[in-house]
Amino acid sequence: MADASVIRKTENGKLDVPDTPIIPFIEGDGIGPDIWRAARLVLDTAVAAAYGGRRRIAWREIFAGQKGFEQTGNYLPDQTLDAIRRYVVAIKGPLTTPVGKGIRSVNVAIRQRLDLYSCVRPVRYIPPVPSPLKHPEKIDMVVFRENTEDLYAGIEWAAGTSEARRVAAFLTEEMGARLPPEAGIGIKPISAVNTKRLVARAIAHAVEHDLPSVTLMHKGNIMKYTEGAFCAWGYEVAAERFADRAITEKALFEEFGGRRPQGRVVIKDRIADMLFQQVLLRPEEYSVIATPNLNGDYISDALAAQVGGLGMAPGANIGDDCAVFEATHGTAPKYAGQDKVNPGSLVLSGAMMLDHMGWKEAAESIRRALQQTIEQGRVTYDLARQIEGATEISCSDFARAIADNIDAL
Repeated sequence: MADASVIRKTENGKLDVPDTPIIPFIEGDGIGPDIWRAARLVLDTAVAAAYGGRRRIAWREIFAGQKGFEQTGNYLPDQTLDAIRRYVVAIKGPLTTPVGKGIRSVNVAIRQRLDLYSCVRPVRYIPPVPSPLKHPEKIDMVVFRENTEDLYAGIEWAAGTSEARRVAAFLTEEMGARLPPEAGIGIKPISAVNTKRLVARAIAHAVEHDLPSVTLMHKGNIMKYTEGAFCAWGYEVAAERFADRAITEKALFEEFGGRRPQGRVVIKDRIADMLFQQVLLRPEEYSVIATPNLNGDYISDALAAQVGGLGMAPGANIGDDCAVFEATHGTAPKYAGQDKVNPGSLVLSGAMMLDHMGWKEAAESIRRALQQTIEQGRVTYDLARQIEGATEISCSDFARAIADNIDAL
């Protein structure tokens, strides 16, 4: 007999969500427990207020990172991955990754092991959050970052190792490459199949939300057979799967005089370094960005800085079978247990999760209440030091203030 509390995928790829779904959560390391408690309060309040008690989330803790190691001896236990597969939707706090040594990123491992190929990061200004820009309100973009390959595939060998020397010998002696002696070596795979499914998801998002364009971000002028291929395959999948809904930028000007036909999405591409300038100087010209893994890491963090920082930036990792929503910042261990930091990233990622589940009324109430709380000047230290006249409150008090505003709505 099927478990009535489990979210299921239908044949057309939609979610069948029961009124009391089991949602696994990973608290996270460092500040993870603080921001998770805050986010859970906001999510539970929003669901209760939106649906009058008819719906609620049955939370189930699963383990990864330091807590996973303490519980099982493994930073990413197989049972954690199995739970995410079974329950289809999950949410997590930040997890520690050592720099230059030790375990590889648990965050990256979750994405790759579950084939969560699309990292989705919406970036939108929430007034009156302080911003370094004169007009941050012009920024309203969604970054679709390929999650499973590129340099983040982790195919690399340390300088001076026998493995690195073997690879170097093959590259120099068999392939005619020139390498400096005793170099560390990394491999950058980019494939048609992974590129096309990522770009297709980005275009489908633009079509569904009636957004004007999808921009393919790449460095194909230099890396012609990886990032250049990403660009070419992106145009190919647009033509193959969205011929009646998408047009190229070239066709826009040659056939339509530069005026976008109603209901059509413009597919264009920009060199990566140029796009970093464009999102500063003309952000209103970009709505959806699709890009390989490393570029996506850079551009999503840069855009977050333009609207107030990673503390207010949500994110999701989505595949064909399951999805994990997450805080996009780090673990900030020096603030662990102090009930101090801004939980906004995880709160907004939770709202994305509710949208994904089709519980859009609850999701929208969170975004409205969060903005209202900031406008009231009741904010955590990171915002209080930048907003004149604001009152600094704790992480938990910020969550309670958002919850109070949800109830008032």
